[in-house]
Amino acid sequence: MFDFFYFKKNKFFSKKTKKILTSIYKQRTKKNILHKKKKGEIFLSSLHTEEDNRMENETLFTEEVEPPGSSAGLVGFENYTNDILTSYNALLGPSVIKTKGVQYVFRFKESPRTRAFRKRFYPEVTSLEWSNWHWQYGNRIKDVDALSQFIWLSEDERNAMNHHEGSIPVAITPYYTSLLDEFDSSQPLRRMVVPVTDERHRTAVEADDPLGEEHDSPVPGIVHRYPDRALFLVTDTCSTYCRYCTRSRMVGSHGRTMSNTDAWEGAIEYIEANPQIRDVLLSGGDPLTLSDERLEWLLGRLRKIAHIEILRIGTKIPVVLPQRITPKLTYMLKRFHPLWISIHVNHPDELTPEMSQACSRLANAGIPLGSQTVLLNKINDDVETMKRLVLGLLKVRVKPYYLYQCDPIPGSSHFRTPVKAGLDIIEGLRGHTTGYAVPTYVIDAPGGGGKIPLIPDYAVGRDGNDLMLRNYEGNIYRYPDCQLLQPDNP
Repeated sequence: MFDFFYFKKNKFFSKKTKKILTSIYKQRTKKNILHKKKKGEIFLSSLHTEEDNRMENETLFTEEVEPPGSSAGLVGFENYTNDILTSYNALLGPSVIKTKGVQYVFRFKESPRTRAFRKRFYPEVTSLEWSNWHWQYGNRIKDVDALSQFIWLSEDERNAMNHHEGSIPVAITPYYTSLLDEFDSSQPLRRMVVPVTDERHRTAVEADDPLGEEHDSPVPGIVHRYPDRALFLVTDTCSTYCRYCTRSRMVGSHGRTMSNTDAWEGAIEYIEANPQIRDVLLSGGDPLTLSDERLEWLLGRLRKIAHIEILRIGTKIPVVLPQRITPKLTYMLKRFHPLWISIHVNHPDELTPEMSQACSRLANAGIPLGSQTVLLNKINDDVETMKRLVLGLLKVRVKPYYLYQCDPIPGSSHFRTPVKAGLDIIEGLRGHTTGYAVPTYVIDAPGGGGKIPLIPDYAVGRDGNDLMLRNYEGNIYRYPDCQLLQPDNP
């Protein structure tokens, strides 16, 4: 099993790479808990210290960039050396190393806010236990009595939880609970995960399956709406449930029936039988709630299909359970490139040091990251909040990908915004900041129409052959449009 840093001295690593790693190795010799030297090999594993942080920052990030060495052009080696050089500190996480009956656990850095929360509400829980994703998942807050120990519930929140009628379960990880405001029930993060009585109000335009996914499902677990790609629903479980979830009809309601191998096999057989499918998106539920072993089996099974070119995972785990992104997981995921991950993130307050570490681990494994954000009333429906979010995402190497209009599921009217709010946000971003930060604003059309992009009106008309265009400052410009040549009549 690959636990941490393990490499063989060979021609694929440049002299400078070996020099830096050897320097780190020598500096740590005196305080190593465990180290082994084998012929032609170096194995490093120990708990991290502040001195290590200082030394690595000075050593790894102040060196001049060297020209491509003997490893240049080799697929996989660039990412691997980047893991070692730039992820040494970021990759420290709760991976267990077993040796001679002793276990060592790499810690996952805590933010000051989370540390204070843990010491106040979980005084008996160590930092290493808190960093264990299994502990986080097993200690989720699921009822009013448990949640009221951490935040002052409003009368409306308490009433909604005591008389819960909706289909969306309540579950919040201790980590994400640490981000909730203790007293303010209008805090954006709190509103996204704590039920209110407005969820009981169903309007005429709302539907259990507003996107018509079941209509486009040829076999259980597969939604095949677009010609060359398929959505594969591999689980109905999430670590934390969002109150506006598009799949409120199914999440948390069927136990483990969606995530057993027999259920997957029927979906995989469908994918195998349809060679036009080149792109498979794993979703649910949250696929990263699966164990490493089950996820590895599933990805490996899909990767064996000759016509599958791209695998994708849709997840909120880096936001609500960042401890799940362990070195073991990222090492496994990078075996299945090209693999992309879309992260569901809605508010800049979710961009914590822990979330940043999780994204760094994924990015350092060579996995391209994109964000999927739902436009929500009084949560992120203004330009300033969205600008903070998208610029913050770029800083943690996540490309803002989609901004979704909230889907009309039952009890969602208090979350939905006018479409104009989304268009105003796009107009407030385009030209005012880098284009990398501007997501595509879409409506997933009710009834199975698919994603339809919306943009502000920048083409304002024509004057003869000229196209009249409006820029981000409101100024009008002419573009001399060329005319299509008319075909000659026979």
